[in-house]
Amino acid sequence: MKTLGFHAIAKSFGPVAVLHDVSFELTAGRAVGLLGENGAGKSTLMKILAGYEAPSGGELQLDGTAVRFDGPRAAEASGIAMIHQEFALAEALTIAQNIFLGHEIKRGWWLDDRAMRATSVQLLAQVGLDCSPDTPVRALSLAQKQRVEIAKALQRRARVLVMDEPTATLTRAEAEQLFSLVDRLKAEGVTLVYISHKLEEIERLTDEVVVMRDGRFVTRAPTTSLSRSQMASLMVGRELSDLFPPKVARPHAQPLLKVRGLSVPDWAQDISFEVAPGEILGFAGLVGAGRTETFEGLVGLRPGTTGQVEIDGRPVRIASPGEAAALGLTYLSEDRKGKGLHLDFGLRQNLTLMALSRYARPWLKPADETEALKRAVDEFGIRAGALDVAARSLSGGNQQKLALAKVLHPGPRVVVLDEPTRGVDVGAKRELYGLIQRLAADGLAVIVVSSELMELIGLCHRIAVMRGGRLQTILDAAEATEDLLIAHATGTH
Repeated sequence: MKTLGFHAIAKSFGPVAVLHDVSFELTAGRAVGLLGENGAGKSTLMKILAGYEAPSGGELQLDGTAVRFDGPRAAEASGIAMIHQEFALAEALTIAQNIFLGHEIKRGWWLDDRAMRATSVQLLAQVGLDCSPDTPVRALSLAQKQRVEIAKALQRRARVLVMDEPTATLTRAEAEQLFSLVDRLKAEGVTLVYISHKLEEIERLTDEVVVMRDGRFVTRAPTTSLSRSQMASLMVGRELSDLFPPKVARPHAQPLLKVRGLSVPDWAQDISFEVAPGEILGFAGLVGAGRTETFEGLVGLRPGTTGQVEIDGRPVRIASPGEAAALGLTYLSEDRKGKGLHLDFGLRQNLTLMALSRYARPWLKPADETEALKRAVDEFGIRAGALDVAARSLSGGNQQKLALAKVLHPGPRVVVLDEPTRGVDVGAKRELYGLIQRLAADGLAVIVVSSELMELIGLCHRIAVMRGGRLQTILDAAEATEDLLIAHATGTH
């Protein structure tokens, strides 16, 4: 039985068309991987399915009958639920209160807390979450919050479940638990739409793939009929033979940044490393290893940091990101939407925020800022419909390019990039890898913090591995393998 059909779905925002006559069908009890570059129209199509947006043309069909949802509640009533990357949970409420939020069980005039708690216990067992329904959501890990979101969908009796980048913040063990849950939902007849840029997950979980490009349907095929490279090529519309640019030999130069005995309270102890101009140094480690916190401490974002830091042979003390930037050291946060960019600001304001003194002498000169933005758009390949739009309107990959352009605009000599390709598609990754290597070729010292081990192996000259807040080893990337990095990260080497 065909569960759901998209028939000539079109969507425009003002004069900009983002979906063009998209047509395909989903079958009950199967998992479909929805693939496409950032900006391909995947999220817009799924928002139409889940009732967050209305189509400009075409129709949705559920079991052969045309449907039109006037909001998420209407979609949920038809058994369609969407779990977003940013969870829609009330942190101060309990698990049970979140599961039934807006769908409370009542006994007469009063809420039936006992019934909601009892049903929550059953739902939590179904999703494999061993927690009391009275636990506040703020006390849960990201993986646990995700299971609460799935329990919410099951409480709404979802027949179609859309999952958007569900493993972006999960450890490998947590991801495997999620995969087992996905398999169980499929066996129970739930249709799953799985959006992910991790093609190994698409191979592992899905029965078929649907590829979109530039707002159009490209193809639908059994997952087993396509290799990862073929999936990537279909997404970007060209052969993607070399994901990583050819490496330039590691430079033999004096270190530009030297760190000795860096300690960050509760997170990192006695971290020592150095990086030379023209070098790309990677940092690997499991979630909670202290990588991000180490570099937040280095640039003055965490108080109480101790240790010795030298830039270009000169001892320095850094108490704030502003002082770090003045010394030529800049940091791009892994949280581009929360810390990297001001999403409601324009592209121009985001780009020049860290170098305002350059454009305010004494009055702000918007025309000069606009010229700088035009150069950045060309240099970093930022694709935007117009220059005067908000950063929020950009796709994930283009937001990341804008964030990179922003931290590089003051002209740093050492740049730390924390998870620079998280949540971006394979085409945008390839472009970002080229940009990162160009920074090194221009003589910058580059540090890349990443959870993707192949990214570190393919991009870096050396890879440092952290575990439990301590630096375990620094390896030559040419001799590193995923298994070796994992062994050091888990302490099993």
